[in-house]
Amino acid sequence: MSIEELVNRNVNEFQIEEFLEVKNWMTPNPSCIRLGQTLKEASEMIVKLRVDILPVVDEKEKLVGMLTVRKLLSHFTQGNHGEALISSITHRNFATVRPNESILHVYTLPYDQLVVVDNQEKAVGILTLRDMMDGISKFIHKLEQRENTADVLSVILESAYEGIAVVDEYGTLLEFNDAYSRFTGIERKDAIGRHVTEVIDNTNLHVTVKTGIPERGVVQNIQGQDMVVHRIPIWKEGKVAGAIGMLIFEGVTEVYKIYETLQKTHMAQHIVDQPLTVKLEEDSRMTLDQILGVSVEITDVKRVARRAARTAASVLITGESGTGKEMFAKSIHHLSPFAKGPFISVNCGAIPEALFESELFGYEEGAFTGAKKGGKPGKFELAHNGTLFLDEIGEMPLIMQTKLLRVLQEKEAERVGGVKKYQIEARIIAATNRNLKDMVKRGEFREDLYYRLDIIQLHIPPLRERKKDIPILLSYYVKKVCETYHTPIKTFTAEAVSCFIQYEWKGNIRELVNTIERLVTLMDGSTIEIYHLPESMKIKDYGPTSEKVLTRADKRFFIQEAKKIGDEKEKELILQVLGETGGNKTKAAKLLGIHRTTLYQKLKKYQIQ
Repeated sequence: MSIEELVNRNVNEFQIEEFLEVKNWMTPNPSCIRLGQTLKEASEMIVKLRVDILPVVDEKEKLVGMLTVRKLLSHFTQGNHGEALISSITHRNFATVRPNESILHVYTLPYDQLVVVDNQEKAVGILTLRDMMDGISKFIHKLEQRENTADVLSVILESAYEGIAVVDEYGTLLEFNDAYSRFTGIERKDAIGRHVTEVIDNTNLHVTVKTGIPERGVVQNIQGQDMVVHRIPIWKEGKVAGAIGMLIFEGVTEVYKIYETLQKTHMAQHIVDQPLTVKLEEDSRMTLDQILGVSVEITDVKRVARRAARTAASVLITGESGTGKEMFAKSIHHLSPFAKGPFISVNCGAIPEALFESELFGYEEGAFTGAKKGGKPGKFELAHNGTLFLDEIGEMPLIMQTKLLRVLQEKEAERVGGVKKYQIEARIIAATNRNLKDMVKRGEFREDLYYRLDIIQLHIPPLRERKKDIPILLSYYVKKVCETYHTPIKTFTAEAVSCFIQYEWKGNIRELVNTIERLVTLMDGSTIEIYHLPESMKIKDYGPTSEKVLTRADKRFFIQEAKKIGDEKEKELILQVLGETGGNKTKAAKLLGIHRTTLYQKLKKYQIQ
């Protein structure tokens, strides 16, 4: 980009700054020559002072002309002597500039040197083309720094786990990062420019702009979930120019967890050691903010889950084994209108077919041999005003599918051996790791039951499709496992984390947690290295014959080699472009798509003369 283009693009964006004024770049207090002096004296002054121009002033020190080296040489080459007076060859048609003018406006004038005069027309400085280019170069550098700062800010906004929204003084959204976009389901391009109340539920950011009072750690209900937010006013020149809203936690549950942690430090509790996987299965108070992950894949699923939770519609959760389907089911229950009721889970693949009906619908006393005295309520009864979670629904026998469909349609059931029906008042959530559509085609699953369950479908992506979440999961579960087994906190090397990220994780999060448990319990040191990992997880060399594991030294060598090759290619390209432009650095920089200053830095780096 040329100087003109950059200046034109930014001159309106940034105010003319004080450092660009002529007075900051001129050579002050120039040596002047008077009208009565001779050309010989002028020549001696130019040689002594090593200047190319001498301002000519009158007896009142006012500027009346300019004497240049070119004019002097022309005079002497014509055989003239040096005793002639200054006035005989002085330039009288010349341009002057004021000290407070900007060099952005001055540098376009067709002069290599300009005399700077004050309000009394007295010479106060000399401004050369070199001075102007030096000032403009620094100005461009400043603009580039600002642009880079804006880029960095943009990266920070989009990399933040928290949702960040910025409004102006009128409450109009100026920024709306990806985290907030994924949470609300509203794309950034559709949010920017709209009033904040149209995009974010129950927001008070527009009020913060009016009052200028910050609010930290307040609870705000967004899409049916209580969130912890900060609202921070932006002050500029004594006025509120906007406000920033931040989702600090994904939910109030995080605050409760912090409170519980503080309580545990002050209360002695009897802790029973058990595997972390067992603890997770026993915890029925799961909420969406406890499902870790910041990837687009998982945040999209969580957003749909929040919306699904606000309805009473049946939900079908699909996904591979170990992806956390039951965690999502519990989260939906927690956010739903049925949250005050029980969460009852049924593993459809673990109940013998002969006992299926009695397990789901219950039985009366004497219904069959061995029946419990007084009978037993079924899962549907136990889930009254709550949620019934039918896990592994794809394993349900066809005959039971028929009975389940009838119950779901009529919303009433009857105990085995009973004659009285009871009403079904429970939300149904089903889950499976099988492809029910294929099962319907093969006749292994009833089509009408499938469509009865599949009102809202929630597909949980496998861990290999959300690799961005693996470091977060590692950090959380390592700490959790270490606390469970009362062992010192262990850390991973970067190489080990890389192996975790590259591994396929066919068992998904369940396999990840089991692997962490195994490493924590069997390893003595505090740092988990790549050689501690199972052989199947270690990254192999990409060479055609070698199967060795890359060590830290190997990787450092490859990085250095790659950098060396990259530098050589860059140097070769610069030399090629300089050859094409005949050594013209300005044209070369333009062809390379970089600034001329950057080109000079690279020429110095590669020692290109």
